[in-house]
Amino acid sequence: MQQRRRRKRDNNMYRGVSPLRRTDLRYPVEMSKVPLPQPVLDPERRSKVEIDQSHGLWGFFREDKKLLSTPEEASQFGRPWVVEELRHKSWEDLHSLWWACCKERNILATQSYERERLKTGYGAAELADRDEAVKRTQRAIKHALTERWYAWEEARKIAVDDEEVDMNAEPGERAYSPVYHRDSVFEVDELDDKKVAKSA
Repeated sequence: MQQRRRRKRDNNMYRGVSPLRRTDLRYPVEMSKVPLPQPVLDPERRSKVEIDQSHGLWGFFREDKKLLSTPEEASQFGRPWVVEELRHKSWEDLHSLWWACCKERNILATQSYERERLKTGYGAAELADRDEAVKRTQRAIKHALTERWYAWEEARKIAVDDEEVDMNAEPGERAYSPVYHRDSVFEVDELDDKKVAKSA
């Protein structure tokens, strides 16, 4: 005859605790005496929450604070910036344009997530086209800044070997001191003498 195996003692204090089956702890704890808060089902009795209109999270929405935009509104956008236009912009303008693109992409990502969550079934193509235009602008900004970096590096390498440029100059000091050669000074003096002779 087969003997039943003796069940070992389980030392897990959380054994049998399940929020799905609503099984509580086997022994009372310190928080057991504290009553649980009850939800307020009446909307009129709920406390009003004050919202800061200048909060940073509003940057993920349009100025009208709409959650979703219509496909007609999403399709109304201009062409992306090109590198030829961005080459003439200052560093401050490129910096501002870059973060404007980041803000726009945050708004588009928020709307795209909400469309998937709500399963609206419309507007995905318009958002994708708009997002692609913004990404092309950001690629053009990177291209323009990369060109400026290579131009700066080439100028720096030339300035290191140039005697007229002081690479260790402090802010406010003169970093460029042109050196006039003696031959060029003589040539200027000869030209001045010829001008004086002609006028006499």
